[in-house]
Amino acid sequence: MSLTMYEYPKCGTCRNAKKWFSEKGIEVEAIHIVDSPPSASELKELHANSGLELKAFFNTSGKKYRELDLKSKLPNMNDEEKYQLLASDGMLIKRPIVTDGKKVSLGFKQDQFDYLWL
Repeated sequence: MSLTMYEYPKCGTCRNAKKWFSEKGIEVEAIHIVDSPPSASELKELHANSGLELKAFFNTSGKKYRELDLKSKLPNMNDEEKYQLLASDGMLIKRPIVTDGKKVSLGFKQDQFDYLWL
């Protein structure tokens, strides 16, 4: 199983996810989400494979989210605009995003990782 993890190295949640993978002996390809954010088309595919609402992909507790007042703007945006916005700045994206090309997880919850990635 080949896993890709979009992460921000300074993020505690991302470090916890990396530690979990390391403890389980699972190799992941780590991609710096700010230096190389997923494209709008990649986000569309991740979203489709996740089974989650598109809103779940936004880092709603992030500084950038608040600065741009996205809480009030997102309801008036269509999905394509949301994909473009997420792709424009990795700090807007909830992290880590882990995928094997079929399944997707957002954030780190140990029980979810045990279920999806073991």
